[in-house]
Amino acid sequence: MNPPATSLDRLHDLVLPPAVPWWPLAPGWYVVFTILILISVLISIRLVSRYRANAYRREAARELASLESSAAIAELLRRTALAIAPRPVVAQKTGTAWLDWLAAQFPEPMPDTVRSQLTAGVYGSPAASHELNVLRDYAARWITRHRLRITDH
Repeated sequence: MNPPATSLDRLHDLVLPPAVPWWPLAPGWYVVFTILILISVLISIRLVSRYRANAYRREAARELASLESSAAIAELLRRTALAIAPRPVVAQKTGTAWLDWLAAQFPEPMPDTVRSQLTAGVYGSPAASHELNVLRDYAARWITRHRLRITDH
């Protein structure tokens, strides 16, 4: 004969429910994904807009590498300034007013050698190679880092 069954003999293994599927997602995840896509699109639009807005800087930097005179560099700086400021503001400035405006748009102070070369322009004697390099370096930094400051026009 069989011994009587105890309560432990009548226990069964626990039956687990099936695993929760990943798909379809809960509605909250669709909201999160939509927000992430919108943020990505807005960031992309802003980056493309900034890239296009700085096209004049890239073009000016490429042209600066081939210039060999202080007059040509001064002309390039004026054309670059025309890209950011209204024509009446930039075109009417000459001499020290132009140099002061140019210096005001850039956080670094303008060296005296740069001022003298930009003032001499086409009528001055050709600059020494060292002085021209100083002007070219300043112009390169100005082209890449200038910011239009609102001043009295």
